[in-house]
Amino acid sequence: MNQKTRIITVANQKGGVGKTTTAINLATALAAIGEKVLIVDLDPQGNASTGLGIERNQREISAYDVLIGEKTVAEAAVHTAVPNLDIVPSTLDLLGFELEIASDPRRVFKLRDALSHSDISNYRYVFCDCPPSFNLLTMNAMGAANAILVPLQCEFFALEGLSQLLDTVSEVRSTINPKLEIQGVVLTMYDSRNNLAQQVVSDVRDYMGDKVYKTLIPRNVRVSEAPSFGKPVILYDLKCQGSQAYIQLASEIIQRERALAAA
Repeated sequence: MNQKTRIITVANQKGGVGKTTTAINLATALAAIGEKVLIVDLDPQGNASTGLGIERNQREISAYDVLIGEKTVAEAAVHTAVPNLDIVPSTLDLLGFELEIASDPRRVFKLRDALSHSDISNYRYVFCDCPPSFNLLTMNAMGAANAILVPLQCEFFALEGLSQLLDTVSEVRSTINPKLEIQGVVLTMYDSRNNLAQQVVSDVRDYMGDKVYKTLIPRNVRVSEAPSFGKPVILYDLKCQGSQAYIQLASEIIQRERALAAA
């Protein structure tokens, strides 16, 4: 595996925090500046695939086939409407993955094995979009990743959820992937008119320090509308607040990656 390829898992055990929205729009923003990007859709619901306009009949080979070792990443990857952005799509077959490989001693390393046996060196970034739970699919994504990116909704229980996630990351580090690091925390669905949201931002920054990105992803109708058109919001409406925030976030991530590379 080419070390220049960065594998970043987008994860949070809570649903509705903007994981998939962050994965596809961040990937699109990076692709737009010339980075070659791959998304691996590990959520059986397949929202990342749908949000990038990949129809069900285009998913003959999926992440499931890659995980069980029947197909390579190159065979499964589908070009999207975004230049430089490919996706390994999801199908409902992923629902049976956990039961099928329950007795396999390498069950938490299936994605790592698949990526190491595939040539992914032409991609600068691989984003793994996870289901909203800490199941075997999420563990595989964490086991294969260099880093984890955590979308966190600006709501009352945000810190509680974050501390649970950090406990899981510690467990993964001690058992299956000692090199896993927190790439950053992205605060999503921010409403500047809401005092609670402002307090959550302040609390999370106090708790996580400079791991929290400066960019706040706002609540934005255009961001919510875009997936129903099979487009990232950056393609759907470049000038809206949500698009501009994801472009800004991509810039922050590149700066952070450069700092890590130089360290």
